[in-house]
Amino acid sequence: MLNIGQTAPDFELLNQNGEKVTLSQLRGQKVVIFAFPKANTAGCNAQACSFRDEFPRIQSSNAVVFGISTDTPEALKKWKQDKKLPYDLLSDPNSAMLEAWGAKSGMTLLTLVGIPPTTRSYWVVDEKGVLIAQKVGIGPNDSVIKALQAVEGLAVTG
Repeated sequence: MLNIGQTAPDFELLNQNGEKVTLSQLRGQKVVIFAFPKANTAGCNAQACSFRDEFPRIQSSNAVVFGISTDTPEALKKWKQDKKLPYDLLSDPNSAMLEAWGAKSGMTLLTLVGIPPTTRSYWVVDEKGVLIAQKVGIGPNDSVIKALQAVEGLAVTG
């Protein structure tokens, strides 16, 4: 797991349109990243739509938002369109970024029914690339609340 105050590890992933996105290219603005197990499932819809609904508020704090999962870019594109998500969704098919950032969980019953072993999480990286907030293992609605607190400079607890 990452530590608050350390430089966030860079990554290069494809978004829903097949375009490369790297964390280092986003220096100069805050970056909110949330991890979700599988697109278009109940908890993931709640989480993604909460970020959608708070997107203007996040943007007003000089921040961008990315959702990340092991879903394919094609599945992410469909979900983005269906839910009218205003931010990019990133595909981490081999869980390399999710594992490096501490959000790849072990085998669970959900894995057996086709839901990847991703722990719902969020991270906030500041303009210099330093991790300022995170929570691995969080409820769908709590992730946006905590991320908002971090981008707005409020104290974040758990």
